[in-house]
Amino acid sequence: MVVPDSTPTAQRALLRQMFDAAVAAAQPALCLGAHLPAAPNGRTIVIGAGKASAAMARAFEDLWCARDNRPIEGLVVTRYGYEVACQHIEIIPAAHPVPDAAGLQAAQRIRQLVSSLTADDLVVALISGGGSSLLVAPGNGLTLQDKQAVNAALLASGATISEVNCLRRHLSAIKGGRLAAACYPAKLLTLLISDVPGDSPTDIASGPTVGDSTTCADALAIAGRYRIALSPAARRLLQSGAGETVKPTDVRLQNSSVRMVTAPQMALEAAARVARDAGLTPYILGDSLEGESRDVAKVLAGMARQVLLHGQPFQRPCVMLSGGETTVTIRGKGKGGRNVEFLLALGLALAGTPGVYALAGDTDGVDGAEEIAGAILTPDTLERAWGRRMNPRSYLDSNDAHTFFQQLGDSVITGPTLTNVNDFRAIVIG
Repeated sequence: MVVPDSTPTAQRALLRQMFDAAVAAAQPALCLGAHLPAAPNGRTIVIGAGKASAAMARAFEDLWCARDNRPIEGLVVTRYGYEVACQHIEIIPAAHPVPDAAGLQAAQRIRQLVSSLTADDLVVALISGGGSSLLVAPGNGLTLQDKQAVNAALLASGATISEVNCLRRHLSAIKGGRLAAACYPAKLLTLLISDVPGDSPTDIASGPTVGDSTTCADALAIAGRYRIALSPAARRLLQSGAGETVKPTDVRLQNSSVRMVTAPQMALEAAARVARDAGLTPYILGDSLEGESRDVAKVLAGMARQVLLHGQPFQRPCVMLSGGETTVTIRGKGKGGRNVEFLLALGLALAGTPGVYALAGDTDGVDGAEEIAGAILTPDTLERAWGRRMNPRSYLDSNDAHTFFQQLGDSVITGPTLTNVNDFRAIVIG
């Protein structure tokens, strides 16, 4: 039986090991091999969008060429800094989380690439989180500026990812199954890396290659609920129904199939194995937790205290693991970041409770708009902050948790991870 090392240094190291294991489990090179399709009689075209799409393209290309060296071509768009060199598939970088002209041009080229295909051809779509912003094609009458404004407003609204992507789909000329329709009559295989709660293919990158059952009316209701300002052209597109998406029963989807190659649950299970090896009992609370970051933090802080005081619902030492995608309603002028906001709120709720350490981070290496994955919380975090004359509550009120943890030296920085299976949270209770 392994006796856990409860020293602060060991707890920090364990948290990082669990996070790194979660990221490693979601690497495309480990996940794609079981999903390689048979070679077609015609062309094989690879397209894709997302933070993991370039790494997926490289893995797919290597596997494909090693198997039978049949010709392959394609184009994939990924986030700046997430490029991975390929021999046959072109990689284009673009902006995330607010789209730019590079993403627009990439979307136009991808649509052109899959036009005029035949039933003998095969299209492989490599789709991962981040694709909603990277694969941008404004709907009829809209401009890139319209899409940028809506996207920025949604990011600050506190809307769930499902709501955000519903509105995005209906203002797009490529999402919501439209890219799949453009591929018809070719055979289409979509390989997905999920970054959304529930792993719904419709919500991953706003579902460019899958049918969508939501409507323009749903999108309008979301815009109204969160007071998202729509340009006159955007409102006309939704009110007229011209922005309607491709529905699941559409004949153009009859040659299309979808496979999930990895998802948040797999990453959490990898972290759980690390915890067991270190002598802690892991408990996966769920891979699809949602809600305001600071509210989720209060709930998990309450659970941690119950474990410490009463041994319920778990016995210590243990680690509570969770994934999903929380939200932040921006009220201040800070750097944002839902994972660090969660962590700072958790620290305030725990108020220095001994024996509790935590890490929260985004598996893509970018929390919010910052090139920082997340941070680590220790029992003395608040004490160290007050010692530097830093008011933790003020940082939370300003949505500036990144600055808070940076100044304490507790940021978790990974660089581009080349994958994305959403948020990772680990709370160690010794």
